[in-house]
Amino acid sequence: MAIADNISSVLEDIRECRIRHGVEHPVDLLAVSKTKPYEDVMAAYEAGQRLFGESYAQEACAKIDTCRRDGIRDITWFFIGPLQSNKTRPVAERFDWVMSCDREKILRRLNEQRPAMMRPLNVCLQVNISGEEQKSGAALSEAADLAAVAAGLPQLCLRGLMGIALDTRDQEILRNEFSALADLFRQLRQRYPSMDTLSMGMTADMEAAIAAGSTQVRIGTRIFGARSRPD
Repeated sequence: MAIADNISSVLEDIRECRIRHGVEHPVDLLAVSKTKPYEDVMAAYEAGQRLFGESYAQEACAKIDTCRRDGIRDITWFFIGPLQSNKTRPVAERFDWVMSCDREKILRRLNEQRPAMMRPLNVCLQVNISGEEQKSGAALSEAADLAAVAAGLPQLCLRGLMGIALDTRDQEILRNEFSALADLFRQLRQRYPSMDTLSMGMTADMEAAIAAGSTQVRIGTRIFGARSRPD
C-alpha cells in the first residue's frame, strides 16, 4: 500500500478506538520517520501528515534543513529517541519538541542551547513505565522532580509525558503500565497547566494506550514499512 493509504488506515483505526472506548479528546498521529528517506517524509506530507518523529540527530537535521530549503515550514518535528548530552545543540536549534527528556542535565543543556529568538522548546519527560533496564526514561518516582526542573527553565515549555510499554501481548500488563503513566500525567497536570500531551502507544499496543488516555500515538513501520536499520 502507498504511504497515503497507510496513514488513512491508521487514522481510521484511531477513530474507531476512540469510539470503542468512549475517548472524547483528540488523539494525534505522530509519524515516526526515523531511518526513512526524505522522499518518504514528503509522501506523508503530501497525504496531509504534519507531525514527524525522528531519533537520530544527524539524519533528522539533514531532513529538517532540506525541508526548510524547499520552503516547507509547517511540519512539526519531534525528537523521540535517546538524547546524548553531546547531541543536544542541533536538536535544540532545529526541533519543535523533544519527547525523550529523562535527566536534569539534558533539560538544562536544551534550555541553554535553545536560540533566544526561537519559541521555547516543547519538552516531554520520558518515563520508564516497563521498568526494563535497557530502556531510557526516568523512574515514575523521579518524574515530579524533573517536571519541576523543566517548568523552571525559561527556554523550555513542559508539555507532557512519554512512555514505552513492555513488548507484550498481555493486555493486563499494558493496561497497568499505561494507566500508571496516565495517573502521573493527571497529577502533574494539576500543578503544571501547560501539560497537555500524553504520548504512549505504538502499532502493537495503540488500542490499550488510547483506552488509558493517550493523546498521541507514535506509528512508524505501519506507515513507512520496515526500517532500513535496527533501533
